[in-house]
Amino acid sequence: EFSLLLCRSSRAPSWCSVDLRDGNQALAVPMNVGQKLEMFHTLVKCGFKEIEVGFPSSSNTEFTFNRRLIEEKRAPEDVWLQVLVQAREDLIERTVESLIGAKKAIIHLYNSTSPAQRRVVFGKSKDEIKAIAVQGAKWIQERLPRLKGTEVMLQYSPESFSATEVEFAREISEAVMDVWQPTPERKMILNLPDTVEVAMPNVYADQIEWMCRNLRNRDSLIVSLHTHNDRCTGVAATELGLLAGADRVEGTLFGNGERTGNLDIVTVALNLYQHGIDPRLDFSNLNALIEVYERCTGMTVPPRQPYAGELVFTAFSGSHQDAIRKGLAEWKTGRTENWDVPYLTIDPNDIGREYREVIRVNSQSGKGEIGRASCRERV
Repeated sequence: EFSLLLCRSSRAPSWCSVDLRDGNQALAVPMNVGQKLEMFHTLVKCGFKEIEVGFPSSSNTEFTFNRRLIEEKRAPEDVWLQVLVQAREDLIERTVESLIGAKKAIIHLYNSTSPAQRRVVFGKSKDEIKAIAVQGAKWIQERLPRLKGTEVMLQYSPESFSATEVEFAREISEAVMDVWQPTPERKMILNLPDTVEVAMPNVYADQIEWMCRNLRNRDSLIVSLHTHNDRCTGVAATELGLLAGADRVEGTLFGNGERTGNLDIVTVALNLYQHGIDPRLDFSNLNALIEVYERCTGMTVPPRQPYAGELVFTAFSGSHQDAIRKGLAEWKTGRTENWDVPYLTIDPNDIGREYREVIRVNSQSGKGEIGRASCRERV
C-alpha cells in the first residue's frame, strides 16, 4: 500500500539528461569535446532518449560538439538532441545553424520570469517580459523551414518558475503556446524549473499541480520538471512533482550542477526501481558509470551518495551485519517474493555493486569499551 501511495503511476517519466550543459557549465574545468563525446555515448548506453547536448550559441566548443554529433552520425536515430537558447535573435540563429542535418532535435527556449528577475535584472514589466518570450518563440518558428528533414520538438521554460506567480507563469506559457500551436499529436514541452529552491518540496508540487489543472490545452503539453538542490530536497521536489501530474524529468547523473547541483537522476530512477517500477534507464553497472563520470568531469561521487556511494552497501555495525546476513539468507531460499532485506533498500547486485561487512574496533564498539575499562583499572 505504501508503494502504491508513493508511486501512483506504474510507468517512469521521460528522462532528459542535462549533464553536457548544466552539469558541464558547473565544472571548474569544463569538459572538452572528447570528454563530452564520451559522456554522450555513456548517456546513450544508459538508455537516455533525450540529451541536452549544450548551448551551441555560447562558444565554439559547444557549437563544434553539436556539429560533430550530427555530421559524424554519432546520435542514434531515436535520440533527441536538445539545445538551449535565450530569447535573442542572434543566439537563435546560431542555434538553428548548429542543428542542420540532425534527425531529432529539441529547441529549448527560455527567459526569466520571477519578480526579482523582472525588477533587478531586466527592469521590465510583466507585459514586456511576456513580449520577450513571444518574440523568441516567433524567431524560432520562422527558422524551422531551415531544418527540413529534422523532426523538431519545441520546449519553453519560464526560468525561475518556482519564484514566479503561477498566474503569470501560466499567462506567459500560454502566450508561447499561441505562437507554436501545439496539438495532442504534436506536443511541445513546457519545462517548469525549480531554478532556486525557495520553499519546501510540497510547495513546488502544488505549483506543478496548479499549472497542470489550469493550463489551456493540457493534452498538447509535456509538462517537465527541472529541480535544483539548494535546500537539499531536489529529489523530493521531483518525486512530488511527478505525483502532481508532470510527465518528464530533467537532471544530471549524481546531481552535478550549479550551486548545490541539479536533480540526481540516478537516485530518482533507482527509487522507482526500489518500488517495482522499471525506470527505463540501465544502471546495472553503476561502478563503470561512476568511473566515466569521474574521469570526464573531474568530480567525485561522495561515499554516502544514495546507491552510488562507496560505503552505501557497507555495514560496520555488528547488529546491522547480523540482520543483513539473515535477510540475505532468507532471500536466497526463495521464501520471499519481494526484496525485503533489513538495511538494504535494493539488491546491490542489480546495479553491479556488492554488500560488504567491515569489522572494526573503535570507540563505539564493545571491545573499545573493554579497552577503556582495562585502562581505568591500570590507573
